[in-house]
Amino acid sequence: MRIVNMGEWPLDTEDERRHEPGGEPLWNESWYYDFVAADGSLGGYVRLGLYPAWGRAWYWACVVERDGGRMAVIDHQAPLPGSEDLAVAGDGYTASHETTDPFKSVRVRLASEELSLDLEWRTAGGVYGYAITPRYEVPCEVTGTVGGTPFHGYGERDHSWGVRDWWSISWLWSSGRMEDGVFVHGMRPNVGVELEWPAFQVPDGGELAHVAGFSATTEFDGDRPARSVLRFPGSATTVRPVAFAPVTLTSPDGTVAEFPRAMCRFTAEDGRTGWGWTEWHQPPGWREHVWDPGNRV
Repeated sequence: MRIVNMGEWPLDTEDERRHEPGGEPLWNESWYYDFVAADGSLGGYVRLGLYPAWGRAWYWACVVERDGGRMAVIDHQAPLPGSEDLAVAGDGYTASHETTDPFKSVRVRLASEELSLDLEWRTAGGVYGYAITPRYEVPCEVTGTVGGTPFHGYGERDHSWGVRDWWSISWLWSSGRMEDGVFVHGMRPNVGVELEWPAFQVPDGGELAHVAGFSATTEFDGDRPARSVLRFPGSATTVRPVAFAPVTLTSPDGTVAEFPRAMCRFTAEDGRTGWGWTEWHQPPGWREHVWDPGNRV
């Protein structure tokens, strides 16, 4: 299995475990698990975020259907997990997130009144470590059950740790799989300068490779993202939201940020299509940030 580490830290299987927390108020450690059916009929994501300085965790689980159905469990007051399977429980739900084979397989379970999940993410093509923050992304095949119904699809999981200020920086993050089996990923924070942004592709049955020169532009309908264009060297892929599963984020001092996340249709210039997830984070004053050079909205 290939590990592409763009950062300066030695990324290894121990990083699949929890990390010693920093002392900063906004230090957090989080795990994301995305999934989409191959035909785009259904998709979802789970996020567990630990906030030691606040003495609590955030737990999100959302499932959307292409025809408009949506179910969600959102808890911003979950107790910090005390076990290695990252088990959390709140009003009406229990959940666990277990690394069954480091960098190769994880299993996520959720039982609630609204929604149940029992899914496995198996690595497809390798592991990608970021350069600008302690974080890695893993493209995966996803199997199991959603609401007791068998599921087969694809997605991406990630793990990050360090200071994250949800209320100061906007960003775009996008991950999908095309119909020919190619995984694509790109991310850029809107910090007003151009850097080597995290981006990779994985050919069908091949190995993950960093893609240099990634950029993205976004058009909005009011505050809602209407489409983004992901530009990789020599190609561009248009991403259109199909079903939103947003979350509102409130800081301890009452500052509010919006987090519109959506299952999306991906369409490449050559006509290939696919499905995945995209997020456009909107902290206070996000329109004053340079979202996209040449396409400010």
